Amino acid sequence: MYTQILIAGFGGQGILFAGKVLAYKGLEEDRQISWLPSYGPEMRGGTANCSVIISDTPVGSPIVSNPDILIAMNLPSLDKYEDAAVPGAQLFIDSFLIERKVARTDVKAHYIPATKIARDLGLPTLANMIILGKVIKETGVVSMDGLKEALSKTVSAKHADLIDANLKAIEAGYNYAE
Repeated sequence: MYTQILIAGFGGQGILFAGKVLAYKGLEEDRQISWLPSYGPEMRGGTANCSVIISDTPVGSPIVSNPDILIAMNLPSLDKYEDAAVPGAQLFIDSFLIERKVARTDVKAHYIPATKIARDLGLPTLANMIILGKVIKETGVVSMDGLKEALSKTVSAKHADLIDANLKAIEAGYNYAE
C-alpha cells in the first residue's frame, strides 16, 4: 500500500489536525507515514493543506502532488486540487460548503454535508472529523479499531475533554450514508 492523501480547506477548519490523526493512526498500525502541513500567513481564514502518505514501504518524499485521496473542505481547494488527483482517486467534498459537483468522470466523488452534520450534532468545529470518518469507511486507509487511542495521542492535553466529541464526529461520518 502507498496512499497519498491531500486535505485542503480554510485555516481554522482543522485541516492539519485531521492529517495528524490520520498519520498517527497509520503509525500505530505499523505503517510508514509522512505528515506535511502547509498554511498561508493568515492561518485562520487563510488557506491550509496537509499532505499525508501512509505506506507499507519507506516514504521517499513527503510531497503529495497527485493524491489518491483528496479531501476538499472549501470551493477554492476543490478548484485548485481536483485536476491533480490521480485517475481512480476518491474525492471527499464538504457538500454543505461546496455546491458544485466534481467535473471529472475518472474519479469517485463523495459528497458529505460535513459542516451541517457537525452543527446538527452540536459539534460545529468538527466537520473535519466527520469527513475523516467517511474517508476511513470508504478507503480503509486506516481502521476504526483503536481510533480513540490515536485521538488521545493527537489531541492536546489542554483539550483532552474533546476526545469523545472527536470520536463521535468520526463515527457520524463513518456511518453517514450518501
